[in-house]
Amino acid sequence: MFTPHSLGIALLMMMTSAICWGSWANTYKGVKNYRFELFYWDYAVGIFLASLGLALTMGSTGNDASSFLNNVRSADTNNIVSVMVGGAIFNLANLLLVAAIDMAGLAIAFPLSIGIALVVGVISSYALQPRGNALLLAAGVVCAVIAVVWDGKAYGSLAGGDRSVTNKSIVTCVVSGVLMGLWAPFVARAMTHGNTLGPYGVAVFLTLGAVLSCLVWNVYFMKRPLVGEPVSFSGFLRGPASGHLLGLLGGVIWGIGMVFNLVAASFTGVAISYAIGQSAPMVAALWGIFAWKEFAGAPARAKLYLAMMFVFYGLAILLVARANG
Repeated sequence: MFTPHSLGIALLMMMTSAICWGSWANTYKGVKNYRFELFYWDYAVGIFLASLGLALTMGSTGNDASSFLNNVRSADTNNIVSVMVGGAIFNLANLLLVAAIDMAGLAIAFPLSIGIALVVGVISSYALQPRGNALLLAAGVVCAVIAVVWDGKAYGSLAGGDRSVTNKSIVTCVVSGVLMGLWAPFVARAMTHGNTLGPYGVAVFLTLGAVLSCLVWNVYFMKRPLVGEPVSFSGFLRGPASGHLLGLLGGVIWGIGMVFNLVAASFTGVAISYAIGQSAPMVAALWGIFAWKEFAGAPARAKLYLAMMFVFYGLAILLVARANG
């Protein structure tokens, strides 16, 4: 299977992962009058197909013990189950994130939710796989927390006029962030204990767990939505072709990011790869600000708070990247 053999290649893969993770939500923003609960079915299928496709190509070069199918055959069952549980947790967090994007926009929901996820994920992953400089990792986590605070202040400053700022959207972001940070330890365990799963096997079973959990999480949100009225499967069947295609495309983009992040983690460790991948909120915020004009007409202090968010998030990523040294 393909794995990076230098820090430079690993960093390139991690940054590609961050771009993919920060950009996939544009596919949902691009769908008009289509509920996220319906969009998400295609998205979930897309992340699984992308992971499986890369596992059968990049992950199957050669026929040694590390190739995808051979690795899956030799891996401990409890590691496979652990990853699928992580996928189910991720999926709930991601559904909440999409709901938060619906309520608050890309520039707010992504940094707030994923900033919290970075803190939770780095700390819990490092506890299971202590690789890298602990002091630099801790400093990076502190900067991420400060970035989250600035992002929250930017959102709060939008109150008034024709802007709607709700506690519900903030709570949704926070819950999403905590859950988003909890799936990484399940992956770290499967990659470090017993007969381990390789990065491609982890990606396939993580996304499989996500797809299967849609039968619970997404069905629940269709019946009890956070925004709007309940929807049924008939709405999915009647959905626009563009909605289905964009949903699959969004899933493929995220899936590519996931595989690249996990493959890079085989070189740097899960905590560092996960943290650098979580620079995705900076990418998402740029899309929200410049492509979707989410802060058009916002007061000057809101833009100042966003600038401070970018500064501290950038510092967080630099410190975490340096931790590998």
